[in-house]
Amino acid sequence: MIGLGTLLNMAAIVVGAGLGVLIGHRLPARTRDLITQALGLITLIVAALNVVDLLDADWVADVGSSAPLLIVLGSVVIGGIIGSLLRLEERVESLGGWLQRRVSRGAQGTEGRARFIEGFVDASLLFCIGPLAVLGPLSDGLGRGVDQLALKSVLDLFASIAFAASLGWGVAFSAIPVGIVQGLFTLLGALVGSVMAASAIAALTATGGVLLIGVSLRLLKVSRLPVADLLPALIIAPLLTLAVAAWMA
Repeated sequence: MIGLGTLLNMAAIVVGAGLGVLIGHRLPARTRDLITQALGLITLIVAALNVVDLLDADWVADVGSSAPLLIVLGSVVIGGIIGSLLRLEERVESLGGWLQRRVSRGAQGTEGRARFIEGFVDASLLFCIGPLAVLGPLSDGLGRGVDQLALKSVLDLFASIAFAASLGWGVAFSAIPVGIVQGLFTLLGALVGSVMAASAIAALTATGGVLLIGVSLRLLKVSRLPVADLLPALIIAPLLTLAVAAWMA
């Protein structure tokens, strides 16, 4: 069944978050902070692996050897301008705050509210950005099976355990944007995935790697970079790639 992979992924996040909350109450704050920072380091490694797609052979063949980096740069700048004007980061945080009020009815206080929002926003960004979050649902939409999303579900299960142990129930609600984003990619795969250029996918992956670096900086508490404001770059990068490829043809 098309869409089953995304449902499995959402369930894994919710289950993992539930287990993380049970564990987290038994851990001191110092240990919970260390877990979050360890996830930041792992996210940084994943980001680096994604950015390597700047050297993707199909992408270089379509746009030239120097264009991929310029495309990513242009996508991040243009996407950042669009996202900032749309106030995407503020809207995502507002959604997190709204969910927190509905779940806890204000019982957690200011600190609990901040942790809920942080868990929701950071987990949503981590789980929605990356090659498996794109290639998995595209493959599912094409009817090629849910193998990639099954792998992502396992990874997200353990990540959500670690996240929720530190940041609480907000992590569980990241399953909502995961369902929306991956559902859209599944639909895209069903409609046009078979004709989607490999270079466009590489552009999306490399740009996603740059955004994941921003997520890792948030987890490491180096900078509260508004990564959600940069999300339009994931749309701009494939479009710029197709435009440059058409111009060079």
